[in-house]
Amino acid sequence: MAEFEHLSVERTDDVARVRMDRLETHNSMNPAMAAELRTATADLYEDDSRCVVLTGTDGVFNTGADLSVLSGDASDGRTLRSIASSLHRAIENLARAPKPVVTGVNGVAAGGGFGLALSGDIVLLAEDARLEFAYPRVGLTGDAGSTFFLPKIVGLRRAKEIALLDEPIDAEAAVEMGLATEVASDFDERLDELAAKFADGPTRAYGATKRLFNRGQGRDLSAQMAAETDSIARMTTTADFERGLDAFFGEGEPEFEGK
Repeated sequence: MAEFEHLSVERTDDVARVRMDRLETHNSMNPAMAAELRTATADLYEDDSRCVVLTGTDGVFNTGADLSVLSGDASDGRTLRSIASSLHRAIENLARAPKPVVTGVNGVAAGGGFGLALSGDIVLLAEDARLEFAYPRVGLTGDAGSTFFLPKIVGLRRAKEIALLDEPIDAEAAVEMGLATEVASDFDERLDELAAKFADGPTRAYGATKRLFNRGQGRDLSAQMAAETDSIARMTTTADFERGLDAFFGEGEPEFEGK
């Protein structure tokens, strides 16, 4: 794994933890930080970790592009394109990773950070976390997958409301809308608990389930059920299926290996 200036990446007990760390700018992204996210998530897509956790440092998640590097004119298009292209690849890596991804939102997630938060399979919020679309405040349109994720999660009408009114969404409201999975008062402990659960699970089945959900939006019912048939049959070749079935008819919990 490469060394990073604005991220830390740790692997313990089959869990890969990515922590964004550019506190002097509230974890906002310049081109270098976005490129690091792209590289780190690409490495984790391919490695043998069984769960990926993305969070921030010291109560800060991610506040999108670093506006201090912009000039306020058309020359900024090149900078924003650079940040967005790297960030978008990172989000694709997380959303399509063949393993569970938990985004631990421990503070404000705004702009590109909003899209990063939504890219998780499980979105855990600290009690003081806040989601913000944020783009209209500076006369910009959404990126980081936000215009893709929002309508699918909350519906088109609510997505337009969130984007155009651009009002901050607190943690409890985010869960009620379906933007997040849960709020945790013991945030760090719950984040570790979720990561451990997924790292002990049937990784290949998790990844295949994600793939079915991701691709199912573009298929009709018959095509999706055909894909389900192929997938469930393919899972019978895994060691985890054998372990799961033995445990089902025996005693105790299955000890999955992610294979």
